[in-house]
Amino acid sequence: MFHVVGNPSVDDCRIPHLLSFRCYSPSVYICIMAVVAERVLWVAIKAILTRFPDSNIYIYTVENAEPKTILDKVQNQFNVKVDPEKIHFVRLSLQWAIEAKSYPYFTLLLQSLGSMILGMEAFMKLNPDIYIDTTGFAFTYPIFKYLAQCRVGCYVHYPTITRAMMQRVKHRIVGYNNSSLVARNPIITWLKLVYYKLFGWMYGVVGRCADVVMANGTWTEEHLNEVWQLPYTVHKVYPPCEVTELKKLRSLVKESDPIRILSVAQFRPEKDHPLMLQAMYELRNLLVKNEMLWNKMRLVLVGSCRNREDEERVQNLRDLAKHLSLEENVQFVVNASYSRLLQFYQTSTVALHAMWNEHFGISVVECMAAGLVTVAHRSGGPLLDIVRDSPTRNGFLASEPGEYARALLEVVALPAEFRRKIVQAARDSVERFSEMEFEKAFVRAVEPLFNISA
Repeated sequence: MFHVVGNPSVDDCRIPHLLSFRCYSPSVYICIMAVVAERVLWVAIKAILTRFPDSNIYIYTVENAEPKTILDKVQNQFNVKVDPEKIHFVRLSLQWAIEAKSYPYFTLLLQSLGSMILGMEAFMKLNPDIYIDTTGFAFTYPIFKYLAQCRVGCYVHYPTITRAMMQRVKHRIVGYNNSSLVARNPIITWLKLVYYKLFGWMYGVVGRCADVVMANGTWTEEHLNEVWQLPYTVHKVYPPCEVTELKKLRSLVKESDPIRILSVAQFRPEKDHPLMLQAMYELRNLLVKNEMLWNKMRLVLVGSCRNREDEERVQNLRDLAKHLSLEENVQFVVNASYSRLLQFYQTSTVALHAMWNEHFGISVVECMAAGLVTVAHRSGGPLLDIVRDSPTRNGFLASEPGEYARALLEVVALPAEFRRKIVQAARDSVERFSEMEFEKAFVRAVEPLFNISA
């Protein structure tokens, strides 16, 4: 399944789809599991239609929206235009099978098995020659590999399970995927570790059914090599980031303005907004003798809420900010429009990212392209692919609240000339994550799937 993101800068809820392409010379059906709210899907479709102009694309979807509505939204949100005569939709009815809320326990395993139910429905409605998945539902691969007898490709945003997740459970570290109840109890910890190892083995078996594997970055590539045991066969294809237009933005920050520290991240637990608030608390301690500078600091948290749980999370963050006496220095902006986000890009000085093991970090790339000096988490995609401190620094990395606070203070204290050099280095470095680079790498990776005669 292909994933689609609504706003290219703010994570949106995802709606599963299955796409298929039909090529007429020779006649080839290409099915792609997808989410229509993601930019990578439509840029990939555009790339395939450019390379294989005789293709027709069939999208299996659980959405009830009219095709024209979907395609118009794609053009408005992503500035991606595709030939509507080449795009066709087929409705799927078994959405419940892949919804996490359907499985309060053993969610990873049962949701993955549920994806096989949706995959069977899709297969029964269209038997393809080529199947490409971008939703991460690897358990659908055997269906199309062995029942449909077709070639299988996948674009992986992040592995469903990694050894890092297992290590956090093993060492009883509390996190969004390991509750305090589990971490405190050694017996439950052992049972969960057995469950994770069993699921990891199954995940590896189904993953190896793919003929072509693409990863969205180095972190994902390394984990796929480890879990799927596919050394030297994974193609690294960076996602298409909106950098061209963002690089044209010019700073509107005035000396009398507040010093805005911008975070762009959906209000989900893994984004670790509490770490950002803790960093601000530590920053205030560093500025205890410079109250005037502290009063100019503003942390602006821009993000979307998917449901009531996310809304409650925002309220909890407001309460935490108040508890830390930060309410005057923190601003929450929920479900902002893209035009308002662009305003924040132009009126902010620093960008802040706090997620541990972010698989890539599109928001980090976009903030750098927009001209912000970025402080990102020292892990995952930001560490391995995006932020560099040598030979030319293009940003900063941190992991603990105190380290974040020192990095933020260093950015604020930078002489204007040094800051301009970092911004320019950042803008130069993000060109490799552009839409054009994605299209070339994606087509190069999937082309063997189209060689039906091979």
